[in-house]
Amino acid sequence: MTNQPVNAGIAERIGAYSDAMLVEPNARWLYVSGTPGLRDDNSVPEGITAQAEQAWINLLKILAQGGMGVHDLVKVTHYLLRAEDIKPYVAVRARFLGDARPASMLLIVPALVRPEFLLEIEAYAARRA
Repeated sequence: MTNQPVNAGIAERIGAYSDAMLVEPNARWLYVSGTPGLRDDNSVPEGITAQAEQAWINLLKILAQGGMGVHDLVKVTHYLLRAEDIKPYVAVRARFLGDARPASMLLIVPALVRPEFLLEIEAYAARRA
């Protein structure tokens, strides 16, 4: 059995995510730290779209290293610096998530650990052991 969405109808009125996710017993969990749009060469791309794409590439790489993919995501927290970046960020997120609908929270925060970071993605994933 896979992780199951639990919906009370709130998320469907706001965006492409689930109100909650139910994880069955004996699942393997992967806790992903805040992941920015940092390239392998330690550079940071310009602009929210390029940083968002790189952050999602990084997140997918981490999931794959844990033997998981986007459908194993249970909860994703998105940290953005600017409210005007929500629309372009959500478009990138939609491309990478496809039909996966993890529980989700998006926050506008005053700063991240490095001043050039425009976003970070924190995630929790679970897969039946």
